[in-house]
Amino acid sequence: MSGKRSIFEEVESKEAVQASAGAVGAIDRTRRGARGAVRAWLALLFVMVMAMIAVGGLTRLTDSGLSITEWKPVTGALPPMDEASWMAEFEKYQQIPEYQLQNQGMTLPEFKSIYWWEWGHRQLGRTIGLVWALGFLGFAVTRSIPPGWAGRLAFVGVLGGIQGAIGWWMVSSGLSGEMLDVASYRLATHLGIAFVILGFIAWYMFELGREPRDLLQARRGGEKKLFGLSTGLLHFAFLQILLGALVAGIDAGRNYPDWPLMAGSFTPPDMLSLEPVWRNFFENDGTVQFVHRMSGYLLFIFGIVVFLKGRKSVYPKTRGAFTVVMSMLVLQMLLGIVTVMHSSPWYLAILHQVGAVCLWVLILRARFMTRYPVATSVREGL
Repeated sequence: MSGKRSIFEEVESKEAVQASAGAVGAIDRTRRGARGAVRAWLALLFVMVMAMIAVGGLTRLTDSGLSITEWKPVTGALPPMDEASWMAEFEKYQQIPEYQLQNQGMTLPEFKSIYWWEWGHRQLGRTIGLVWALGFLGFAVTRSIPPGWAGRLAFVGVLGGIQGAIGWWMVSSGLSGEMLDVASYRLATHLGIAFVILGFIAWYMFELGREPRDLLQARRGGEKKLFGLSTGLLHFAFLQILLGALVAGIDAGRNYPDWPLMAGSFTPPDMLSLEPVWRNFFENDGTVQFVHRMSGYLLFIFGIVVFLKGRKSVYPKTRGAFTVVMSMLVLQMLLGIVTVMHSSPWYLAILHQVGAVCLWVLILRARFMTRYPVATSVREGL
């Protein structure tokens, strides 16, 4: 006679166990590739892209982005090596509107300080491209890429190449005409692509962190409605990030430091003073900040709705993931308010931008867990 079983012990029929073992064996027999090594490589790229976003923000805040007036993807990796080369670069900078209208009289040492910021930003971009290329080629040559992953890993590199071209498209907008800075909509595009790259890398890391058989089984228990809501929250957060880039592009965060009002009123003065009207949503500092604020409020409200739905998940780890998202959303909103009330000093502005990165990744994580939930036993769920 068999002994008594605990009521908490998970029991499967003999047939189910055999079927599961057969399925697992079939998956395990396929070539797995170096999943752990690929994931570590993606983690390195993830950290580097995060750093790139932060350095890009500092480059913008220090008005350094237009200090290098040419795009030389290869030869531009070397900075000026002597005084004559520095003077040649400085003379090129003196020809653009930013110098003529804003930095007239800048000294060579002052120019060097902004040049190094932009050079470092571009150099980090080159390094990210090199790390991707060496890693991808290395895994390809050794046939270590997991089955079905070659296209996805190549896609990350393609996005990186596109991002470099968009970066120059952005910079070029401030080199002619009478603009003191780059076009805000181009800045938003550049930042948006960076978040897209970061998002794909994070998602791929989540997938590689679990075995294929685990993901296959987990997807059967996915929560479709909650997945749809988290997808909506992800898109809404992305829109808010783009609006934040428009704010940064015209320094709109440094005006109207009162909150919750703007210049003593709900709406800022002269919201639609520019012609044609559409220009106000890109160039009017009051309008751009107002739209960013209103979108932030709506995002926060929608975040609460998604959080309450997420708390009803049958999976404890999924519930925990949405709790973390809500906590970060609260912190990010508070950071935004404090940043505005202090006229966006660089350290608060960068902290707010890093907060956006954290929120973006945490939403992705919660979304991933609605698609591939982590099942727990009855005992663990208590």
